[in-house]
Order: sequence, then structure tokens, then C-alpha cells
Amino acid sequence: MQESKELPHVIIIGCGFGGLEAARSLAGAPVRITLLDRSNHHLFQPLLYQVATAGLSAPSIAAPIRHMLRRQRNCTVLMAEVTGIAKAARRVSLADGQQLTYDALIVASGATHSYFGRDEWAEHAPGLKTLADAFKLRARLLSAFERAETLASPAEREPWLNFVVIGAGPTGVEMAGTLAEIARHTLRDEFRRIDPAAARVLLLEGSERVLQAFQPALSAKAQQQLEGLGVQVRTRCKVVAIDASGVELEEQGGERQRIPTHTVVWAAGVAASPLGRALEVPLDRAGRVIVDGSLNIPGHPEVYVIGDLAAAQSHEKDGSSRPVPGVSPGAKQMGRHAARQIMARLILNRPGGQTLPPFRYRDYGSLATIGRKAAVADVGRLQFSGYFAWLFWLFIHIYFLIGFRNRLVVLMDWAWAYWSFQRYARIVVDDSKT
Repeated sequence: MQESKELPHVIIIGCGFGGLEAARSLAGAPVRITLLDRSNHHLFQPLLYQVATAGLSAPSIAAPIRHMLRRQRNCTVLMAEVTGIAKAARRVSLADGQQLTYDALIVASGATHSYFGRDEWAEHAPGLKTLADAFKLRARLLSAFERAETLASPAEREPWLNFVVIGAGPTGVEMAGTLAEIARHTLRDEFRRIDPAAARVLLLEGSERVLQAFQPALSAKAQQQLEGLGVQVRTRCKVVAIDASGVELEEQGGERQRIPTHTVVWAAGVAASPLGRALEVPLDRAGRVIVDGSLNIPGHPEVYVIGDLAAAQSHEKDGSSRPVPGVSPGAKQMGRHAARQIMARLILNRPGGQTLPPFRYRDYGSLATIGRKAAVADVGRLQFSGYFAWLFWLFIHIYFLIGFRNRLVVLMDWAWAYWSFQRYARIVVDDSKT
């Protein structure tokens, strides 16, 4: 690929919340932008579990990157995989052999699943990060009920009607609550040999409470709402083994128990994208790149790392600092900050953007939904739960969806599901038979 040298070249790796925000923040700037991503779409990941549980179709929470940036004339989108980064040469290598040089680089390649050194568990306990993950998980969840319907004895059915969610963060809580609603409401009257409401949904958490990032009072309310939906919540228990036939737990006192199940959902941990190691800079325990107040790596003010890949600190006005949480608002704010730094350094000729203040994260609160009319919200000094928290969660997520069509479709789907309890995105395709 022949590259023009008329304008500074900015390469952005990854079109998640951070990468997309950085690209948009540089719209109209006198720079050339190349946005690289392995997929052709931007994904609204907070609602990915809704696709996995048949509540929404994939196009409702995803949008083609090219369409989103079609009017941004200074941005070129390439569907490509990055295989290497040469910092000294300021060069990015792609899987197809191309090499692109840059004047500024933003690495926003996100995170993947972490099984805490037990990667063999991935086959039996899939996580949820991509649309492909959601499709596979949806097939596994719905097929479990179908398989149970074909079996004659309760003993044979039990492992298929046991659903285990590991990790009680927002994703785990949302997944467990939705599974309980599917079993007790959505699938009611659809089977003849089994009672879907008899399905057992277990939410396992190693710490002392669910939703550790929330205030203890809200965590307690979240657990009460989960249990009201029929979810069995177990805290202070450690998963020690996962295989094709079940999960083995270790309680706080050392007692072990085995739960027979063929359906396990992993929501216990994430690890930074492997691309962080390609930068050959200090990483934290989760594999995230340690960055400074400008979101740069050591010795390279032209390289920015943002989003889930960055171990960033929020530099407060009183001189203190605190870790930036791995949430979408944090990624967006980092994307905007990196764009401002690039504008200052490349366009205003301020080396390293030194006149700009260090990154400071604005915390607008945390939300988690548990199920129909059940959620918790921690917004500044306000903490509330139940129906009003659920409404707040619903409208906030609709507001931040990409595109008017997606907002309208999701609103209609949720309204219909509210009144009917139905989920019509329940198509399962067996690839082995096509």
C-alpha cells in the first residue's frame, strides 16, 4: 500500500468504544486516520448478553464500521488483523503482509476472557465478548432444553436443566437473571415432557457478595432480586474444576461439591488483548499496559493505549489518583483524551502534549439489570433499585445505542418482551448439519 505523506498519519487499532471515540474526535482534523479492526462492525457490548439469551437480534446492537464513519473523509477503515508493532520504526504489521507507518498510534484492542491459568476450561465454560460468542452461547442454552425434552428419566435430564454462571459481576448477574426468566416465563407451555420452570440457575461468586463494584447495600438488594427470580446465589465459593459433565466447587470451609451440568457460562474474569505484549512494555497482573497520565507508554509519546487494554490512572484535582474502571465510559473518555493529545502534539506542535492536563476519569455511575423490573443503580450520591432502576437502565442503554434504527428496534423488542415475556430471536443453527 502506497501511503501519502501530506498529512500526519494516525493509526487506530480496534473499533470498540475507545477506538471509535478517538476516530470521531479527530474528524475534521488535518490528519489521515487508518482504523484497523478484525471485524467489520462496532459492537454495543453491554447488551451482548441479550443476544446470547435470544432477547435481541445481532443487528440491534451492532453497526457496520464503514457506515458509521462514511461521512468522515479523513478516515480509512481496514478490516485486518494486526500481527506486530515496531515502535522504533513506527510501523504496524498486518496478517496479510502489509506494513503501515504512523506518526501517532492508538492501541484500543480491548480484552478477552481470562480463566486464571486454566485455559482448558474455555471449551466447557464459554465467555461472552463477541457476536460469535453470543451465537454459540445462545445455541448451547436453548439446545439444553431441547436435549432435556428428548430424555426419559429425571436423572438424565438434570445435567441439562442445571445452568451455572460463574462470576457475579454485571455480566454474570444479568445473565443469571435472564436465564431464570427464560425458564420460568418465556418457555412456559412450550414443552410436553419437561417443565422448563424446574430448571436450576446457579450464580457462583468467589468473593463475599455479588456486584463487588457497587455499594454493599445495593449488592444485597441485587441478591434479593436475583433470588426472587429463582436464581440460587452462592458466594465465597471457588470453582476448582470444570469438565464436560459438571462443575466442582470448594466452599469457604474447604468442603467440595460437584454440580452436574452441561451448560456453564464464564463471567468471572477478563484479560487484556494479547496485542499488549507486542508493545514490550510493563504490564500489570491482568496483562494490561501501564500508561502515564497522557495515556502513553514509556519512552514513546506517539503511542497511546486506551480502553480495556490500558492500566490507566485517573489523576484527581487534589493530586491523588485512582484506577480507571474497565467500563465503556472510561474507554470513551480515554479515546477523547488521546485524540486531544494527538491534536496538541502533531498539529499544535506541543511535544508530547505537555501543556494538556493528565487524564481524569469522570465517573457517571454504575448500572446493572437483574431481570424484568429489577435492577440496581449507583449514580453519584443516589443509590436505588427495583423498578425505577430498571427503567433508568433501559433508557440509558437505548440512548447510547448506535443509530436511530437500533434504538427504535430495541425499544420495540423490549416493550413486546415486557408485555408478553417472549423472546423471538431463538433460532439455533447446527453448523455440523449444513
